[in-house]
Amino acid sequence: MNLKVAAYQQVAAHGGVAAADPQRLITLLLDGALTRIAAARGCLHRAARLEKTDHLRRALAIVSELRACLALEHGELPKNLDRLYEFVERQLLRAHTDPAVHLLDDACGVLSEIRSAWIALPRR
Repeated sequence: MNLKVAAYQQVAAHGGVAAADPQRLITLLLDGALTRIAAARGCLHRAARLEKTDHLRRALAIVSELRACLALEHGELPKNLDRLYEFVERQLLRAHTDPAVHLLDDACGVLSEIRSAWIALPRR
């Protein structure tokens, strides 16, 4: 049953990505990072170190990709986002070895604020 649910979720995710505009894609990526950080937090409480590391690695990959796609030559907004993503990356890297939940909370807080800003933008 779990395999069927996972397959459905994968198909739904791929379908959502294929039909998404750039603004929606960024929101989906932020959702993915937030979901993985939440999963890492759960692993932290269960002392599941290997699972926590995998979720943190995936969240870090998403944030790194978001950061890599910034057009830094387009003014202060992309530069500010770059600094915020860099902060999130540092918190996630620290969370690999430090079991302090506040590191994950800090990362989630920043990503949630960025996500809220993207959602508030008018659709093109």
